[in-house]
Amino acid sequence: MRVIRDRAENFPMQTISTPHPHSTEELFAAVHTLSPQLAVFDCDGTLWSGDAGSGFMKWSIETGLISREAADWIDARYRAYHRNEVSEIAICGEMVQLYQGLREEELRRAAREFFSTRIERHIFPEMLELVNDLRNRGVEVWAVSSTNDWVIEEGVRRFGIPADRVLSARVEVRNGVVTDHLLDVPTDEGKVASLNRVGITTPDAVFGNSIHDAAMLAIARRAFPVNPTPALIERSAQEGWTVYYPASVTVA
Repeated sequence: MRVIRDRAENFPMQTISTPHPHSTEELFAAVHTLSPQLAVFDCDGTLWSGDAGSGFMKWSIETGLISREAADWIDARYRAYHRNEVSEIAICGEMVQLYQGLREEELRRAAREFFSTRIERHIFPEMLELVNDLRNRGVEVWAVSSTNDWVIEEGVRRFGIPADRVLSARVEVRNGVVTDHLLDVPTDEGKVASLNRVGITTPDAVFGNSIHDAAMLAIARRAFPVNPTPALIERSAQEGWTVYYPASVTVA
């Protein structure tokens, strides 16, 4: 039995059964032994702690980036999501549609400020080192996330991952203005579908932290659950996946 708590987000303690975890040295060795040519990373909870998607939504309300009407609407939808009345894919899409009518340039500026002030300090140094090491070895690295493309593209710049290797929740932009027309919402099996659309069917290594990454982890030559949620811990035990906890995540 292990007690898991993410210091950065101050999540409540939970006592659950977990697979034996990798040390940082063991994780790096396992990845290098695999000699991957293509690696895929989830972002929120995997490359950094916390949920940048809901965080950006709340920050947008706090700063007045969105109207009061839009804020009330998404707040009601988000509360319904936590009551299991709105699906994961629906809320992820709506948290991008929320910004319809704003100029994309404005969203890019907002995402830059949000990430630098709220998320950047929560980047897992070990994951930053791992991604940089993979890129230096010539590995093709992709990021897949159900958070909006403005925040994710801004965040993964720190990892040297270019925007054309980001698959994230996004809407159509017309004449520089954000619309409510969804183009993609990669979550659950949708992450696999998004990868398939760019020709990725069997990535060598996949890294993810939640049950919404399980389908994507399952198509990898080797799955690497990082900072796993309770549901993913359970799935990892079933699949025989070895988990990993960055140093900032308390495991006792």
